[in-house]
Amino acid sequence: MPSSSSPNAFQYAWRSPWIRLVVFLGAFYLLYRFAGQITTVLVDFAVAFLIAYLANPLLNWLEKGRVKRGLGVFFVLLLFLGLLGLAGALLVTVGGQFVQLFQNLPAQIDNLNRILDGTVQWLSARGVPGLADAQTRMTEALREWVANIGDNIVPLLQNALNSTGTLFSRLVSIGGIIGQVVLILLLSIYLMLDYARVNASLLRAFPRPWQPRVLELSDLIGTAVGGYVRGQLLIATFIGLFVWLGLSLIGIPSAAAIGFLAGAFNIVPYLGPIIGATPALLLALTLPSAGLKMILVVVVFVLANQIEGNFLSPYILSRTTDLHPVTVLLAILVGVALMGFAGALLAVPLVALSKLMLEKYYYPSRIYSQGP
Repeated sequence: MPSSSSPNAFQYAWRSPWIRLVVFLGAFYLLYRFAGQITTVLVDFAVAFLIAYLANPLLNWLEKGRVKRGLGVFFVLLLFLGLLGLAGALLVTVGGQFVQLFQNLPAQIDNLNRILDGTVQWLSARGVPGLADAQTRMTEALREWVANIGDNIVPLLQNALNSTGTLFSRLVSIGGIIGQVVLILLLSIYLMLDYARVNASLLRAFPRPWQPRVLELSDLIGTAVGGYVRGQLLIATFIGLFVWLGLSLIGIPSAAAIGFLAGAFNIVPYLGPIIGATPALLLALTLPSAGLKMILVVVVFVLANQIEGNFLSPYILSRTTDLHPVTVLLAILVGVALMGFAGALLAVPLVALSKLMLEKYYYPSRIYSQGP
């Protein structure tokens, strides 16, 4: 009879590295397919975990001030709901302005045509040929564009702003965005309440010998991503305030709402000024001295983009991610070239994480000190 200490068939087969490789690849494939079926759930959990991660330093600080964690979570939830309410109110304001703007655009085309007439006459008097035909084609193209907007976009905005509209009713009936936001809030509340316990549970999912390395890697990821998120929030806040104040001085309607849009979309580097400039220019078209207002709007957004690109992003992100400003700028440019806006969003935290991993694992290694 075989001894009790002799390996069974499974243990004997498991000794083969090829068997282990096949098993791990099969498990990874099944996990990948399963994750593809629950992508929405994973995204909701990731967003909720990010909210809990960002709120955890504030909750820890409140706990040090003898505020119970449950009450701290309540304060954070009120703050988050207040921001959501402010965002909703500002977006409704912009939407209402857009409805009025698009309905009045045909009349504004005549104002723009008068501005073009003056410009064409001034340039023609100085010997620039062919401008009359260009003006005619531009005016016809604008009239066609306005007609398309009136037929398509205006009804959509009106339904979205009307609480009894088809679009809003459909969203409520199927859960839609509202249900997803509620789910994310519930998940984030539980994660904020038991943040340490959830992290410990996630860590226990890995084999015990791996756990110290997993903990090290998670700390590095937290440092890189956390620094990037804090930096982007600071930059987005500055862009929103700068655009709001600049447009208010010019006299553009809904300046606060447009500033909010510019700041919110600036979470993706350089996108905020581009998104915010479009409604600002359209609203400027409805004002007296529309040509001058539009030029001033362009100046505000060009200044915002230049300050962000040349000073804020390199300086703030270099401080929060411990990267040189040139490295930050190059990382964003390479990310845009490779993956567009997604690359711009991911480039800096990936480079920051790579730098931390080099400092943690590569520089202390024998390969770095003695060569391969």
